[in-house]
Amino acid sequence: MTRLWNDPADFADEMIDGFVAANSRSVRRVPGGVVRSTVVPEGQVVVIVGGGSGHYPAFGGLVGQGFAHGAAMGNLFASPSTQQVHAVAKTAHRGGGVFLSYGNYAGDVLNFDSAQERLRAEGIPTQTVAVTDDIASAPLDEKHKRRGIAGDLTVFRTAAAAAEAGYDLDAVTTVAARANERTRSFGVAFTGCTLPGAPAPLFTVPEGRMAIGLGIHGEQGVDETDIPTADELAELLVSRLLAEIPDGVEAQGARVVPVLNGLGSLKYEELFVVYRRIAQLLEAAGLVIVDPHVGEYCTSFDMAGTSLTLFWLDEELETLWNTPVDAPAYRRGSVVAAAQAEVSDRADAEDTIAQGDPVSQTVAQTVGAAIRLIVDTIDENVDELGRIDAIAGDGDHGIGMQRGSHAALDAVVIAVEAGAGAQTALTRAADAWADKAGGTSGALWGVILNAVAAHLGDSGRPDAVAVAAGVADGVRGVQTYGKAEVGDKTMVDALVPFTTTLSAAVDGGAELAPAWATAAEAATRAAEASADLLPKMGRARTHGEHAVGTPDPGAVSFALITTALGAMLAEHSNGKGTHS
Repeated sequence: MTRLWNDPADFADEMIDGFVAANSRSVRRVPGGVVRSTVVPEGQVVVIVGGGSGHYPAFGGLVGQGFAHGAAMGNLFASPSTQQVHAVAKTAHRGGGVFLSYGNYAGDVLNFDSAQERLRAEGIPTQTVAVTDDIASAPLDEKHKRRGIAGDLTVFRTAAAAAEAGYDLDAVTTVAARANERTRSFGVAFTGCTLPGAPAPLFTVPEGRMAIGLGIHGEQGVDETDIPTADELAELLVSRLLAEIPDGVEAQGARVVPVLNGLGSLKYEELFVVYRRIAQLLEAAGLVIVDPHVGEYCTSFDMAGTSLTLFWLDEELETLWNTPVDAPAYRRGSVVAAAQAEVSDRADAEDTIAQGDPVSQTVAQTVGAAIRLIVDTIDENVDELGRIDAIAGDGDHGIGMQRGSHAALDAVVIAVEAGAGAQTALTRAADAWADKAGGTSGALWGVILNAVAAHLGDSGRPDAVAVAAGVADGVRGVQTYGKAEVGDKTMVDALVPFTTTLSAAVDGGAELAPAWATAAEAATRAAEASADLLPKMGRARTHGEHAVGTPDPGAVSFALITTALGAMLAEHSNGKGTHS
């Protein structure tokens, strides 16, 4: 279990503060994460990595000379937000473009891709390679769906070495993609992990059993067995990886970097016992072992488990692999220390909140009341949402929704007190939600709320048609952004019937309150029906049949929120005769 924390909600931020204080020679804190504290040559491609916290030394521990230039660091087990990725990349950029890399998880894909679009729109060339090394997470013919685990190390290090060698952005991207194609990992687990302040583990493995292929966030594995001997485990790991040798590699005489990664609680001594047999098996298979790694490179809090990664080298990849590195958690070779970078203490420009007209300011107060109701609804249901998500997802949905909604409330209160209109107030709330929640749900709620905000305006009172149009735009944005369709067992299964019902009622002349209530009922029925679906998107996808019988947590939370808002609208309408 995790034993030391203050307020669990502050754990990630306090962890980053302590990490930076202990490693100021290598990194400095910036909005969204960390960047190198040393001078980076002008014109060099910068490599920005990232993901959720809880996996140290991924991701901040890999920032330093010869390695990453920055890391976007999300909350616990939640991807960094678009704003975080963008801020870290923008700070680190030195004129040569930005290369982004991260493990292939739905929330990371959404937020890194969105940050890439924003950077490109600002004239900063940006490219991406998502790491897909976990062979247990999808078959070979769907390897683009595979998760990224300890193979992050080989892809990140290759890209960073290429940048250090002066490669341009396209060349860095090309060689990183080749490193990803030549990296394969396979893992096992003996226990789950417990997040700070949580009363129970996020996921579990039965006592005396070993989960095969279990993901680092508890994603469903491919099998379960009794705990083997160290040699038997080594044989399992090696056999699974040698059964899938990358295209273009001649196994006999091939040069490989083996990475035996501990997931958090397995002792180094245990890992060395396992690696002893791994080395024997690799050599017996005719492989040449290069620079073996045994240690912790991508963890999962106190999870007991291990993974083996094989990085199949070619001449260029091996040359890059030998680049010296000096990062807080990873050192190889001898690096000539760079000078510390000068940091401007110039204050950011004052954040000005646009004023709304008196009518819109009144509507903004209603927006604030709605966000407060969302907070109350999520707080009341946070444990149940987490329980559902532990079965049909990765267990953090309730926590993420809580972080996002509370941040949205803080932002909307400030905006309303400053005289903002409805659009500005809700836009502020949307951006704060997306930033603080991180993950998939944070990004998608940011899309929904921003779309609705665009139809509210900062003058006058929006009518039911405007609200329904905003919801419809939000749903279209979610589907475009997240690529999910009805039937994939996602939030979309509740979103689509909600917007369809709302728009039909409003188009038929209904006022907003009754139309919303009817739409909320449709969303609730759809959320309940999602229990019968097989997940096809996101982390829940790997749970397969195990998720059948449990509704999608994103659909459930959406239904709970719309139902609560429907009651508020009805009360508001009856008491004040308003239509919005």
